[in-house]
Amino acid sequence: MYGSFDEDAAPGRRRRRIARAAAVTAAVALSVLTGGAAAAAAPRAAGPAPVVTRAALDPSLVAGRGAAVGFLEQEAEHARTTGTVIGPDRSAYTLAGEASGRRAVRLTPGQYVEFTLPAAADAITVRYSIPDSPDGGGITAPLDVAVDHGRPRTMTLTSQYAWLYNQYPFSNDPDAGLLHPDWWITECSCVPAATTPAPTISTPFRPHHFYDQQRLLLGRTHRAGEIVRLTAPAGSAAAWTIIDLLDSELVGPPHVAPHAVNAVALGADPSGQRDSADALDRAIAAARRTHRTVYLPPGTYQVNRHIIVDDVTIEGAGNWYTVIRGREVALDTPAPDGSVHTGVGFYGRDAAVGGSSNVHLSGFAIEGDVRERIDLDQVNAIGGALNHSTIDGLYLHHTKVGMWFDGPMTDLRVTDTVIADQIADGVNFHTGVTHSSVSNSFVRNTGDDGLAMWSERTGNAHNTFNHNTVQSPVLANGIALYGGTDNTVSHNLVADPVREGSAIQVGTRFGAEPFTGHLWITDNTTVRAGTYELNWNIGLGAIWFYALDRSIDADIQVVGDAFLDNTYNAIMLVSDWPVKDQVSITGVHFQDIRVDGTGTSVVSARTAGAASFADVDARNVGAVGVNNCGSFHFTPAGSEFSLTDLGGNDGGWLAPWLLPNTITCDDRPAVVPPPAPAAW
Repeated sequence: MYGSFDEDAAPGRRRRRIARAAAVTAAVALSVLTGGAAAAAAPRAAGPAPVVTRAALDPSLVAGRGAAVGFLEQEAEHARTTGTVIGPDRSAYTLAGEASGRRAVRLTPGQYVEFTLPAAADAITVRYSIPDSPDGGGITAPLDVAVDHGRPRTMTLTSQYAWLYNQYPFSNDPDAGLLHPDWWITECSCVPAATTPAPTISTPFRPHHFYDQQRLLLGRTHRAGEIVRLTAPAGSAAAWTIIDLLDSELVGPPHVAPHAVNAVALGADPSGQRDSADALDRAIAAARRTHRTVYLPPGTYQVNRHIIVDDVTIEGAGNWYTVIRGREVALDTPAPDGSVHTGVGFYGRDAAVGGSSNVHLSGFAIEGDVRERIDLDQVNAIGGALNHSTIDGLYLHHTKVGMWFDGPMTDLRVTDTVIADQIADGVNFHTGVTHSSVSNSFVRNTGDDGLAMWSERTGNAHNTFNHNTVQSPVLANGIALYGGTDNTVSHNLVADPVREGSAIQVGTRFGAEPFTGHLWITDNTTVRAGTYELNWNIGLGAIWFYALDRSIDADIQVVGDAFLDNTYNAIMLVSDWPVKDQVSITGVHFQDIRVDGTGTSVVSARTAGAASFADVDARNVGAVGVNNCGSFHFTPAGSEFSLTDLGGNDGGWLAPWLLPNTITCDDRPAVVPPPAPAAW
């Protein structure tokens, strides 16, 4: 895989810059300049110049795309360090491959990395990795944090929520044998249980999910230009500490709701020593009787089960101040839904009994304790069915799925929420979710799809994923759409999917209902996307259309998107081999697209069907512009997949000789790493 080129050089501008994003960028630049002046006047040593990025890119390349968040991202590889920069690397199962931007800094005890604050800040988030324990249970290790050469404070890092191994659904045991010896694996190109002599499979097998993140309030506001030094102290239990990035932000004071029902007055314990679940139930009941809001003041509240919410508003003091934390609890007998554990979470009523309505949750964090993937477990931060409801300003961490909604349900709005370090998905609209949206939210380091709409049994319809950022899903896709009607994915930023997925996938799989009506995928940006598919032994596209259970034949418009620094293909359309003669992909229209760098082709077609292209500009293409295999019959009439040139396609990638269906099939073309993306 890639291993030598610089992915983060070359600042530039993208089209469609919106006024808000431009204003934010200008404000950051002004803050950096004024911070530099203050630093020069103060009696302190000058720090390294701050390099602010978004998804490890110059912010001007992604203006108007992704979430407008309150923090500023700085990649460790741009900071001053006595450690070692690792990467770039696009391979699965590597520390660099899972890092944002595919690079990070490795510290041994005694080494440091230091960042210069680009704007005033009173809080930081550190994304890191430390080793697992030999038995797979994780370790803890200190990280010293000093601001402006002041007295250091200590973060206690942990690997208890990281380091998974083996085949799906994975294991915490690094020494475990294959979970599915009857599955074909690429490591031996065989089915181990059916192979004689049996292959030797080394352990740990397929280690992954290496990273975690931790937040720290600094106690006061620090000026732009002050230095944040992160040091792996001498004597640390961790042989190494990887620092991936630092997010800094100005949180401000806690929110106060003086006229609300105060949960502390009804027995909730902000010290976290006593379980507060029953007190929250009492506060919710009192708020419903009096038509008031439930308020959770600053503190940490222990909650070890689901809190059922219906017709209630719950506000915290802000997700940095109000933390609802719980441990995972084993059930004596499995629940009717198959769960064998419970844990902290806010759940609407089951859709079978009508779900919940008029629920409004805002301003708090949920910290779970999920360390293994059990798909039937309902150990998600938010769940159930929520109609005519809102979720705003939450921070969801260490649960199985940040939000898993089982419909039918309608009219849910999720805004300004951060979801990090999940074992499975970030958000999943599952089964009959309609007229709902996720917007201006940030998702990092999920163990499965970052944002998903899954129309299993009942179709989703009229939903929107808009202006979100999805970074580093370890498995599967940044944004996934499995069936549905009249849904929209727009103005999102998706970066660094790691394994067996794409930035955006459109798939008829997992028993999903068909795509009907239209699907609009507009004005999104993807970067360093398109991963290696273990089962097929091929590279995927940044956007991936996959016909498995049925054909894809809805009206699909892909308009105004930018696919940057693609590991393999920018666009891929594929059907699985057993169904290649039964399914096809048609009705896909690409317009006003920018492709800046592909390891292989602009378009890879491995299916029957057709697509049209207008004003698709491509540069730095590593292989033939169209890799057209069709259904692999190689007929005299050409490929079973046809391309229509509607004009304006620049860069020479869609040459006349390729049209409409010239066979150009190269099953596994050589990868040519492109240069870093730049202004068009």
